[in-house]
Amino acid sequence: MDDAKEGDGHANRAEQAPVPFRAAVEALRAARVRPQVEIEQVPPPQRLAPFSYALEATVVDGDQDLADGRLVLLHDPAGHDAWHGTFRLVTLVRAELEPEMAADPLLPEVCWSWLTGALQARGLAYGEPSGTVTRASSHYFGGMAARPAASQIEIRASWTPREGLGGVPDTGAHLGSWCDLLAQVAGLPPAGPGDASVVTLPQRRDPQSR
Repeated sequence: MDDAKEGDGHANRAEQAPVPFRAAVEALRAARVRPQVEIEQVPPPQRLAPFSYALEATVVDGDQDLADGRLVLLHDPAGHDAWHGTFRLVTLVRAELEPEMAADPLLPEVCWSWLTGALQARGLAYGEPSGTVTRASSHYFGGMAARPAASQIEIRASWTPREGLGGVPDTGAHLGSWCDLLAQVAGLPPAGPGDASVVTLPQRRDPQSR
């Protein structure tokens, strides 16, 4: 398929996307987050829902990446029994850990509470949360023996954002809470009033069906 035909296909799928989905995507694009969180739009996963939109983010401190993650918005106009709604947010968050933090036996429970606490702190209504918290350690041997042991935390989770007027959830606020989670996992202090910047997303891909 040549570029012109491919572009026409993207445009047609965007026009076919339901109004609630398009509004939810626009709210993501207009959201404000902490300046340490760099966000970009990426191709969404396939076959998870009729309509999807994905973002990737990195928490940056100077030239150091402290944490990264992906947030995917799914939409099925017919609804989904497991979601109890027509929208679903799915996330993956990863960060390197300090040794003393990695050794904490309550770390998985604490990390899960960071997710739910970030949503509750913004007063967001949501349901059907589920997910896993995985702690992994790497030890190096042989030619890599000089490298110190490293530990990583990984949070995989999903939840159903409650729909508001017009059947549209407040996806911008959910994105803000997700960025709060990223910052907390990265070890940044809580954001102060006005500590945010406009999210600038490349417009190379329109909201579209899978």
